[in-house]
Amino acid sequence: MKIITAVVILGCLLVVEVNGQARVSKSRCFCADKGVKMVPPKLIEKVVIIPPSPSCKTPEIVVTLKNSTEQKCLNPESKFTQKYIMKAIAKRSLEKK
Repeated sequence: MKIITAVVILGCLLVVEVNGQARVSKSRCFCADKGVKMVPPKLIEKVVIIPPSPSCKTPEIVVTLKNSTEQKCLNPESKFTQKYIMKAIAKRSLEKK
């Protein structure tokens, strides 16, 4: 009787398939939505460009506003954002010369 019980238990252990917990791919983006289309340039203190990564598939542009610690996300597809970034790159390249 003990041998039969042991064989049944061993058979059950061999048949049982153990799966790990399924991973849900959640994006860990700083910006929850597309962001605002425009922020007055006079209010912008700092700009951070976050490129796409494995945790967040979209590029993000985060601005810190003057006289506050508030941060806003800019829509990378808006014309304002594209022009502002291009001007900032041109200004920075002139400063390095």
